[in-house]
Amino acid sequence: MATQMTLAELASFLEAELHGDGDVVVSSVGSTDTAKEGQITFLTSSKYRKALANSQASAVLVKEGDREFCQTNALVVKDPYLAYAWCAQLFDTTPPCAVDIAPSAVVADDVKLGEGVSIGANAVIESGVVLGDRVQIGAGCFVGKEAELGAETKLWANVTIYHRVKMGEKCLVQSNSVIGSDGFGYANKAGQWIKIPQTGTVVIGDRVEIGACTTIDRGAIEDTTIADGVIIDNQCQIAHNVSIGENTAIAGATVMAGSLKIGKHCQIGGACVINGHIEIADGVIITGMGMVMRPITEPGVYSSGIPLQTNREWRKTAARVLKIDEMQKRLKAVENQLNDSDS
Repeated sequence: MATQMTLAELASFLEAELHGDGDVVVSSVGSTDTAKEGQITFLTSSKYRKALANSQASAVLVKEGDREFCQTNALVVKDPYLAYAWCAQLFDTTPPCAVDIAPSAVVADDVKLGEGVSIGANAVIESGVVLGDRVQIGAGCFVGKEAELGAETKLWANVTIYHRVKMGEKCLVQSNSVIGSDGFGYANKAGQWIKIPQTGTVVIGDRVEIGACTTIDRGAIEDTTIADGVIIDNQCQIAHNVSIGENTAIAGATVMAGSLKIGKHCQIGGACVINGHIEIADGVIITGMGMVMRPITEPGVYSSGIPLQTNREWRKTAARVLKIDEMQKRLKAVENQLNDSDS
């Protein structure tokens, strides 16, 4: 990653139109309100134009229509937020998950290590594991037997990867996530739960990112599958045999039941609950706290739930909801009376 760049260099990298002094050097990204000299900021909405007048940033990423409101150097781009993302990557100061192989790491003799693999303190890598080039495994991680991690994949501290899990290249897993734990599979005999061994695994594509404390269960017989480019937030539960299509985004605390199939390019809002054994089409957007009980066959935006009210208003709403069945019967009786009077 770059430690600093001139605006001319940055404009070339971003394919931006430079307005101002190309020799100015920037080394980090700041917010519109707090950015200082040596930082670059960005404007994504016209409602924040006034903040530019007092900004101390050395440069601003803007659309052409907002350039006149910029009091300093400007880089004109089509999408300032996307340009900000690229800048944030350029100036990223996040340390590696691990450096070299720590003396306290436990690595089985038959593990296949690619070039430049790093393994942190007290990590355990079991027999038959394959680690691609430049894989980084943080302190305290566990990688179970015959698991495979593709090149440049990173596990932050205390991630658990169960046996035979397969992950592609350039994946990122945040701390305390568990991938490949048993799915919730049981049969019932006279009230006693009989465990069904979960013999599938989890197969994850390339460039998948998984947030902290998220759990992805292994398949019961077939595999749980996460396609390329999927991003999953913190504290999500993905049950056995779920299939998630390419470039779908899942926000925090979402819960998915087993054998659910989600299409490509979907967006699932935070704290959603999605039933199992259904399919969701490509291009579906489910807003936060959505409860999905039936298949969704067409792309579009879907919502459910009741917006927040004062407690007094909510108690009235709840009382009315409990009387819906009675109200429906009374309405039906009125309709029948009107029909009888017409005939």
